[in-house]
Amino acid sequence: MPRHTEPSANDALGAALRETLPAFGVRSENTRQIVGSPNLRLDILIVADGRSPVVVEAEFMPARTAEAEASERLGLEVDGAGGRRIDAAIALRYPDDVGDADDLADAVRNAALSYAVLYADGSRFPQSGWLEGGVGELSDLIRLVSVPQRAVDAAADALERGIERAAAILESLDRSRPDAITQIAGLLGMERGVQTFRMAGAIAANAMIFHERLAGGLPGVAPLSRICGEDARNPKGGMLSAWNAILKVNYWPIFALARDILHCLPSAEASHLLSNLRETVEEVAASGANQAQDLTGRIFQRLIADRKFLATFYTLPASASLLARLAVARMDVDWSDAAAVSALRVGDFACGTGALLSSVYERIAALHERGGGDPAKLHPAMMEDVLYGCDVMPSAIHITGSALSGAQPTVGFGKSRLYTLSYGRQDDNSVRIGSLELLQSSSTMTLFNTSDPAMRTGSVGEETAAQVIAEVPDGGFDLVIMNPPFTRNVTREGATSDAIAAAFAAFDATDDDQREMTKRMAILKKDTCYHGNAGIASAFAALGDRKLKPGGVLALILPLSAASGSAWRAFREMIAENYSDLTVVSIAANGRDMAFSSDTGMAECLAVARKRGEDSPKSRRMRFASLRRRPRGFVESAMAANSISAQDDDREIGDGPYGGRQLMAGDETIGESIAAPQTGGSEWNAVRLLDASLAQTAHALTQSKLWPPAQPAPADLKIAPLGDMGEMGLYHLDIIGRSPRGPFIKAAPSPTATYPALWNHNAKKETRIVCEPDSQLHVKKGMEEKAAAAWNTASRSHLNLDFTFGSQPLAVAFTEHESVGGRVWPSVIFNDERFDRAFAIWGNSTLGLLSWSWHANRQQSSKAGITIRSAATLPILDLRALTDAQLEEADRVFDDFRSIDLQPAYMADADPNRALLDRRLLMDVLGMDESAYNAVRRLAAKWSAEPSVHGGKGRRG
Repeated sequence: MPRHTEPSANDALGAALRETLPAFGVRSENTRQIVGSPNLRLDILIVADGRSPVVVEAEFMPARTAEAEASERLGLEVDGAGGRRIDAAIALRYPDDVGDADDLADAVRNAALSYAVLYADGSRFPQSGWLEGGVGELSDLIRLVSVPQRAVDAAADALERGIERAAAILESLDRSRPDAITQIAGLLGMERGVQTFRMAGAIAANAMIFHERLAGGLPGVAPLSRICGEDARNPKGGMLSAWNAILKVNYWPIFALARDILHCLPSAEASHLLSNLRETVEEVAASGANQAQDLTGRIFQRLIADRKFLATFYTLPASASLLARLAVARMDVDWSDAAAVSALRVGDFACGTGALLSSVYERIAALHERGGGDPAKLHPAMMEDVLYGCDVMPSAIHITGSALSGAQPTVGFGKSRLYTLSYGRQDDNSVRIGSLELLQSSSTMTLFNTSDPAMRTGSVGEETAAQVIAEVPDGGFDLVIMNPPFTRNVTREGATSDAIAAAFAAFDATDDDQREMTKRMAILKKDTCYHGNAGIASAFAALGDRKLKPGGVLALILPLSAASGSAWRAFREMIAENYSDLTVVSIAANGRDMAFSSDTGMAECLAVARKRGEDSPKSRRMRFASLRRRPRGFVESAMAANSISAQDDDREIGDGPYGGRQLMAGDETIGESIAAPQTGGSEWNAVRLLDASLAQTAHALTQSKLWPPAQPAPADLKIAPLGDMGEMGLYHLDIIGRSPRGPFIKAAPSPTATYPALWNHNAKKETRIVCEPDSQLHVKKGMEEKAAAAWNTASRSHLNLDFTFGSQPLAVAFTEHESVGGRVWPSVIFNDERFDRAFAIWGNSTLGLLSWSWHANRQQSSKAGITIRSAATLPILDLRALTDAQLEEADRVFDDFRSIDLQPAYMADADPNRALLDRRLLMDVLGMDESAYNAVRRLAAKWSAEPSVHGGKGRRG
């Protein structure tokens, strides 16, 4: 048969897209679509209300002009699209065999298409190469690029400016009418102050944006220009009337709290506020992003009152999208079946601004629509039955309700499952700790109900005093997705430095309140994986586990310490025992880019797993994906999720140092993925690695094999836990802690000290393996016997617990005489004193540095840490396996290096003295050959290139 033409293929693709994008208008091979160019024919044009038009220019392979033609469409104004221009164009390539297919429509629907997105700002995604997928993946991409990121950013900036203007009005009112602001603060559950002014402004602005979207579609709801425009006589009265009309339909999560705030304002100040916010709404509309979800939530983290105490670091939209996609991909649901989707239960018990719930909703709606369903018809069930959100801040629940309702702004619904939960001291003098009350119950009392109109009968009094029981059944959820607070009671920094219990210090809780809430947590934590040193996040992980049904999916954003911290061991044991198909995603970058949340300043990871049923076999395999950077937008998140979720076989960590599966976006490598065995509470070490071959070499070392990259086979090298050869010294508070704990007082060093100590870091004085004590200890009166016992832990070997690779050279320090090891240099007491020198040269070699970092918590840019407890399992050269001759040679190497300076660890590949130490250890002590030495030096280069090692620090010349 004759070959099909490209216009025929475009028509077939247009028909397929109409099936997967039923809410969009899809036109193929049409003219008269572009203003001013009636004869211009576009291959495929996709338009939808509230979105930017998207064009697809397609050709058969090799498609030499598709990209150029797509680029020419950018900036063109689409006829009938309300002045909107094409901000994104997709260049697409059909496989050549599509042109010869017997059934063109079927061939296009099942084709492996390749495509790229071109943007009006000149950028391209991917930067090089092509994305690959079918019609479903293409329709997903079209949805994403039809909301241009620059428009959303402009809208967020406009909204922030408007909120600041509103806050200034309320701050002025506070000086003249403090009673009004006191009432507003009570509505929000906040104290009077600038944060209250901003939050009230944000809620009012959010309601007005939503109002404008509803105007004209509901009886009695006029546009803002008529209610609070320049000629309006009574803006406050007109707005209250309109919002009451809206509330008769529903939309309680959005308008009830905003209406209550407006009631509190005097008429003059209300008019001023509404006039300013009307201008803000016009700016948002002008940006072209007034239909975008989660707009207010994007700046919510700047407004929240107790951000440090609650650690409510905002989940970035792109990060929320990535986690939601990974989680929803694990759910076994017929997305085309509205009844099946409506039967789902999805919970976020620390929902904050609702970024995660919004992303899950968006993903479910997109999959339902792709399957031929109508998301608008699904909306009431999603709001009334499917989505559960809990938080301790009323303002957070308001934003969550707004974001979720905004998915279908013209579709009403009944009560929702969004709850503000009781936190702190209650009227009956008891204490409550928010969602964590659900650890021991399937129901809890809400602070006040924001979702059920039947419970909201007054304007300010009854409705905000009403309490209802929130039913959140154990074992009832198909997906629990959370970015829980990370605060720990042991935190003693920043805003929590004076708190008795930092995890419960929010909302101006008194010291007594904090103590009582800590006691409450001690009751609720029974039989859970909660650990105080891990922090509140571990309690929320336990809560998620309790609420999930067998087969349900747990999806969490956690501090990276969850992967290796000893306090998180019970959590990892819970996952190993009860879950399968675990995927851990981290970011091999530095600074803010190593976190999925905003402004955390520490690395995070995503953990996604499926809860096993009683008869399901235990999974002994987990996957690690390390991204090279944090996703910078929704398209990048989607491609990362697709690549991570792909069913390609990952290389196993035990397969040898060949690296992992490349995660790709076009020709760009965006990360690596590797599989590893999952055993009990063992550490998830293979996180935040740019090069997975380092994980494979480090893992081989734990198996007593030296297998650096490019070596065809491993060599035997006996490795054992440090605790098998020696004991760790005392925790520093057991040495100098407040009496009766510590028997010593720490003082300045002295050359004649009776009790010398190596205590703190001083990088300038720690460039050589042999270090001088930096302190001395004095015995407290009456504690002489305890001091003698503590002094028995003195040694010459000291392990670095708090290693900054960018400035410190040493993992192991040696003192000429026995010294007590302090806070960052605890003692290591070997049962054979000959081991001290061998341990020093091993620990500071490239292999020692790799083993140390593999075992450590790499949560900060180039700083890692281990605890005294975890140090006992640090894999080191088995010193017991060395012969007498090898130990004597180690002594000679040590003596040769005692006066040699080493550069900071991140320079391991460029430091000639570190290279010499590697040579002497490998060849002179261990008897290996030149090829082994060269392989280890190659390993040094790989390790030094890791962001978690260099921390972005420049190289020395």
